[in-house]
Amino acid sequence: MPKIDLDQLNDMQFDVLREIGNIGAGNATTALSTMLNIKVDMSVPNVALLPFNEIASVVGSEEDTVVGILIQLDGEVNGMMMFIFDMKSAHHLVNSLMFRDIHENEDNNIDSFSEMDMSALNEIGNIVSGSYLNALAGLTGLKMVCSVPSLTVDMVGALLSVPAAEFGKYGDKMLMIQSQFGEEEFVTGYFLLIPELESYDKILNSLGM
Repeated sequence: MPKIDLDQLNDMQFDVLREIGNIGAGNATTALSTMLNIKVDMSVPNVALLPFNEIASVVGSEEDTVVGILIQLDGEVNGMMMFIFDMKSAHHLVNSLMFRDIHENEDNNIDSFSEMDMSALNEIGNIVSGSYLNALAGLTGLKMVCSVPSLTVDMVGALLSVPAAEFGKYGDKMLMIQSQFGEEEFVTGYFLLIPELESYDKILNSLGM
């Protein structure tokens, strides 16, 4: 039986979770910026523990089309991670990786992603998830294994229905980290960390909570 109650976190517990979000997002953003040769001018991540039904409104609206990268977590921490980029940011990332004009194909059209573009987004997902997990594992000392990233281009509401259906039985909240980085053109990414409640206990215990 998990000890943690996400509806009744004390200030210290939330501060620890927020710091985990900051470190993970910072590590992932730095790795992505290195991969794409984009100067890191990163805003302080906005970290919040939000109900599932409020996430979509933070990202945009439930009808907005976005790129979602979903990773299953196993090992000593079980759950999911999801990375969400709006279409403009996704095109910017792909164009940077492919050495194209950064404004090419920024028309929010799913058909404007070629098969090679989708492969590039998958590689970005691998880099982001690996860097995030390495930071989290290094901080907690817990063993974590991630699945091959699953890439989907869909509306925000449809993407979020997957973790909501899977983890709604454990609680209705997830840790959301919003991060921006870049130079003239900013990329906005949303990192969602969704451990099972028992995994929250393990994470907090590993940090002396």
